[in-house]
Amino acid sequence: MQETPFCLRVEHLLLYSMSGSNTTDFTNPSTFILLGVPGLEAAHVWISIPFCAMYVIAVLGNFTILFIVKTESSLHGPMYYFLFMLAITDLVISTTIMPKMLAIYWFNSREINFSACLAQLYFLHCFSVMESGIFVAMAFDRYVAICHPLRHSTILTNSVVAKIGLAMMLRGGMLALPFPFLVRQWPYCKTNIIPQPYCAHMAVVKLACADSRASSYYGLFVVFCLIGLDVSFISLSYTQILRVIFSLPTKDARLKTFETCISHLCAILVFYIPNLFFSLMYRFAQNVPLHFHVLIVNVYLLMPPMLNPIIYGVRTKQIRDRLLRPCTH
Repeated sequence: MQETPFCLRVEHLLLYSMSGSNTTDFTNPSTFILLGVPGLEAAHVWISIPFCAMYVIAVLGNFTILFIVKTESSLHGPMYYFLFMLAITDLVISTTIMPKMLAIYWFNSREINFSACLAQLYFLHCFSVMESGIFVAMAFDRYVAICHPLRHSTILTNSVVAKIGLAMMLRGGMLALPFPFLVRQWPYCKTNIIPQPYCAHMAVVKLACADSRASSYYGLFVVFCLIGLDVSFISLSYTQILRVIFSLPTKDARLKTFETCISHLCAILVFYIPNLFFSLMYRFAQNVPLHFHVLIVNVYLLMPPMLNPIIYGVRTKQIRDRLLRPCTH
């Protein structure tokens, strides 16, 4: 007797769980089932190759940034301390989702404990908020360095940088804390199947069979208010920076000053534009094929951790010189 394909079994489970004859109670589910990329289960091994490559690049790149900043005394300054924090954040975000994702793709290990799901959800959102805060801190550093260069070392002392880093960490931890508590309180009587390879807030909330608008509203609050405030602060900083740059007497001086901001600008574009786009698409674009949505969001989550060390490694002269030093001897 031929076995029913997994994707058909999942479809039957979903149809059954949403029917009126549903007698299964997932009010307190012990596990969730992560599907990977629904509809493309047969290609999971091939799908894993680019994601695994992105993760390896992200890990190697960010550990390289950490090593260079730690060992190179000339890089012990505010800009590089914030870059150090960014590298740690990128490592945590990518490592939060990738091991389980690869286990699904390679070993068909789809089950995840309910508490482990909540922990994954919390760390993913916590460190995403922290990354947004670090970009704000970097924008402030660029503002002080360009608009008040003579006061840069007195304004951004090591203790001030440490306090900013601690504030960003506490803000991320506190703002992400309601997510698992909100998710835990809803009853789950529809299904325990999550149609993607990791636990995210809205992916779990959509399985609830109660009025879960509080979770959705809080998620939108974090996206619009928090990221909106962060982007507003970054925009205000760069407005002042551009005013100073355009007031410089020569074209070479303007270009040289603006080049110190290019790495930061590239990194924030990679982070914020897809973040806002996919947050809105997940909530409002109902006609997007599920497998396409899952693939694109997975690429987005791994793209900043992979690209940030490349951007800063290529664009920042001090880091580039340190990387090329073994080749020049």
